[in-house]
Amino acid sequence: MKIAKMASSSYHDALDRQYGKKDSTKIIVAIKAIRNTHADYGYRRITIELKKQGFQVNHKRILRIMRENDLLCHAYDRNVHKYNSYKGRVGKVAPNRVNRRFSTDRPYQKVVTDVTELRWGNNATNKRAYFTAYIDLFNSEVLSWSLELHPTVKFVMSPLTELLKKRPKLDYRMTLHSDQGFQYQNSRYQACLKEYRVFQSMSRKATCLDNACAESFFHQLKVGTVHNHHYDDFQTLKQAVKDYIQYYNYHRIKTKLAGMSPVEYRIHNDQLCA
Repeated sequence: MKIAKMASSSYHDALDRQYGKKDSTKIIVAIKAIRNTHADYGYRRITIELKKQGFQVNHKRILRIMRENDLLCHAYDRNVHKYNSYKGRVGKVAPNRVNRRFSTDRPYQKVVTDVTELRWGNNATNKRAYFTAYIDLFNSEVLSWSLELHPTVKFVMSPLTELLKKRPKLDYRMTLHSDQGFQYQNSRYQACLKEYRVFQSMSRKATCLDNACAESFFHQLKVGTVHNHHYDDFQTLKQAVKDYIQYYNYHRIKTKLAGMSPVEYRIHNDQLCA
């Protein structure tokens, strides 16, 4: 009788799988603890957190464990209504300078902005607020933001002025990208950019993917606030938004930032450049 031989790689793989079954319980407990703090984390971010805790795990295994134990993130499973600030040609439309080139290795070189709608109470039309943010594409950090009851030009210019005043002196100019909303076509808004020598860039009409980074952040913000929580009044909503942006900037890790939060990545980059 001929005895079949097992390849050494198969043998060690089988041993690893047997060992893996023994520590699955510890991994499940650790995953639940992470999800209690970061309810919007998917399996890739959870894998990074587990590795920080000393677990030698693969993201495919974590996905399998989360599926088997009903631990997958469902916070994003919702269709949403998108706010549209386009009112036609009411001013000057800038060219699309960014043109979906969202990557950059320099802070304050490419910044994106947009406006979205948040609702509280019974979600009626009279229970809605408007949120805008200026996001640095270097590390996805929210540099400045505003939440008001009316989407006026002043509403978007207030955080813009805050951003431009705190921007450090650099040897390159900043490009600010937005959609073609009436606020960004306004002469006062464009004059402010010209005063601070900022290039203006606009998406093509009805092409939201041209500003995908801002849209992605808005979706994350809503998942962390209005989609999974209830707020009785505007002030409660505003505090929740403030708390989430603090969490997003300082604690929410990103895979594209080597497992660091936006602020951690900026500090890490400053140390490397020093």
